[in-house]
Amino acid sequence: MNERLFRQAMGKFATGVTVVATEVDRKVHGMTANAFMSVSLNPTLLVVSIAEKAQMLEYMKKSKQFSVNILSAEQKELSMIFAGQLKENREVSFDQLGGVPVLPGAIAQVVCEVSAAHVEGDHTLFIGKVKEIQVNEHRGEPLIYYSGQYRSLAE
Repeated sequence: MNERLFRQAMGKFATGVTVVATEVDRKVHGMTANAFMSVSLNPTLLVVSIAEKAQMLEYMKKSKQFSVNILSAEQKELSMIFAGQLKENREVSFDQLGGVPVLPGAIAQVVCEVSAAHVEGDHTLFIGKVKEIQVNEHRGEPLIYYSGQYRSLAE
């Protein structure tokens, strides 16, 4: 399989943008992710996919809990920070929801405990059992990613 062609094809699927966050030894760690989806309504489960080479992988294994923060269009800079696209060090503040760090201003914050982890190819799929949810309807439009670029919704 041609890896470049596969990446190009997958990039044609428009996604929202999230930051997955966790805390280990009182230090918050986060990464931008669009490999995220709901799995089940009963019980409420979701999955995030973390690359084997990502620093976040070990933090997720240690903490066994995480948040998924669905970003608003105004939070593009946060996405870039946690994707490593901005090299200068920027301080990011977090709130807490159910004892797990969440990003203020996110459209939605979902807190999970890891119920299973499956290694598939060069990623680990973390199944999260949802423990807390906060939806912020007034936060505006979602941040969208399509074909390697940030986008916004059009009416």
